Amino acid sequence: MTSYDEDERQGGGLTTGEVARRLGVAPTTVRSWDRRYGIGPHQHTGGKHRRWTAADIARLERMCALTTTGLAPAEAARLALDDLPLDEALAPSAAAHRDARGKAARSRSRTGLQLGDVRRECKGLARAALRLDAGSLDELLTSVIADHGLVGAWNEVIIPTLQAVGRKWETSGEKYVEVEHFLSWHIAGALRRSGAPAAAERPGAVTLLACVPGENHTLPLEVLAAALAERGLAVRMFGAALPVEALVDAVRRTGPAAVGLWAQSRTTASRPLAQHVAAMEWGVRGARRHPTVLALGPGWAGPAVPGLMRPQGLTEALTALESVMTG
Repeated sequence: MTSYDEDERQGGGLTTGEVARRLGVAPTTVRSWDRRYGIGPHQHTGGKHRRWTAADIARLERMCALTTTGLAPAEAARLALDDLPLDEALAPSAAAHRDARGKAARSRSRTGLQLGDVRRECKGLARAALRLDAGSLDELLTSVIADHGLVGAWNEVIIPTLQAVGRKWETSGEKYVEVEHFLSWHIAGALRRSGAPAAAERPGAVTLLACVPGENHTLPLEVLAAALAERGLAVRMFGAALPVEALVDAVRRTGPAAVGLWAQSRTTASRPLAQHVAAMEWGVRGARRHPTVLALGPGWAGPAVPGLMRPQGLTEALTALESVMTG
């Protein structure tokens, strides 16, 4: 990977797209900040083409850091344009530079998500979620999935971001519940938009995915369904908290090769239900079939359940299902 200095020498500065990738935000967000708050590059090449210098990017980095403290973008941009170091911009001695709105926002200066050293994409997603910025969040999710693929995006970017938001929610008296819901909703939308067209179904060659009764955490099944479709494997998704009778009826009516049952909590993971589904049979006498059942999620932790597969994580689940579906 080249340094910024090498990039700048090669092209006389970075493009808006390159800057956005470095910061972990959407290019439209960078352009919007430039248009609204004047925090854009000073250098132009070839007419309207804008190039960002190291000083330009440093100001943007200060703005990004300030917005994660709870400051409004306009106030963060004004402080970043003052070229103050971040610690001085947040210090009480800089209060003279703030208006009443800025003072109120500064009181929330320790409410940003703490993501440590995770990928820049995680930080970008967390910032957009914290701002409840739907447009930026959708663009970033689309870009992350395109860059890393469904499995890589889920394992390396989306899960760490969800975990960070969850930790913040747990330690802040549920102050961030709206951020968690907002982020989950947009992730589900991005997964559905990225999915391939439904694969043609062959008898006995479909995977049925559902959350067990009482379980509402659907995101892991959403990404598994999208990844199966991406591989051309037929899948039927039934979502959250499928009642027992409905699950049994769905298995009986579709005759699936595999059934994935998600349980986030041990209180919802029903081993008798999973074993009952695994024992179901259909077909003509002498050629009866039954599904392979995958116990998915942390709720199934503990002693192994006879007759059930228990893959660990998305990659193992995909490998197991591909093996079942392709024979």
